[in-house]
Amino acid sequence: MSAVKLAIIYYSTYGTNYQMAEIAAAAAKAAGADVRLLKVAETAPKSVVEGQDAWKAQADKTADIPEVSHDDMTWADAYLFSAPTRYGSAPSQLRAFIDTLGPLWQQGKLAGKVVSAMTSASTLHGGQEATLLGLYTSFMHWGTVIVTPGYTHEKLFETGNPYGYSHRQGEEFTEAAKTVIGHQVTRLLDVTAKLNA
Repeated sequence: MSAVKLAIIYYSTYGTNYQMAEIAAAAAKAAGADVRLLKVAETAPKSVVEGQDAWKAQADKTADIPEVSHDDMTWADAYLFSAPTRYGSAPSQLRAFIDTLGPLWQQGKLAGKVVSAMTSASTLHGGQEATLLGLYTSFMHWGTVIVTPGYTHEKLFETGNPYGYSHRQGEEFTEAAKTVIGHQVTRLLDVTAKLNA
């Protein structure tokens, strides 16, 4: 059977979700997936991005990572989205990309794909679960198969989010965090492989 084609699609202002996407990409490649690491286009004005040192540094650091396209969405068997929460919802940059996918949705090109999501916030209860549930609502409209980590690994009882991994911005990525991200992506790949069989 051919390798699962996985698009890891992230938006990251200061680097947290970029790191999460990199951890997931490494785990997916180790599991034998064909992985594309892709970023969502920045929609904030250049002057705003360049006016904040940390934001500009992250943009410069990841300048060579390709932006996600409709072709990537068609190519992939599965998607893993990673983006911070903004007032309990996905950031406008990711929502703007999702809003462009109407033509693919109307043609049924997103139906049957397998999807999962991760997020972050600067506080412990900063809207992580609402962000993931909001994304999953959009994915339900596409007709995707949603795969969450649930409580299918003992480390999830430490990191605590059955809807998808969530990270507190500014904290180090512990071994438990890396394990849970790896588990979420390999679970996504396992379900996709079974559906593709």
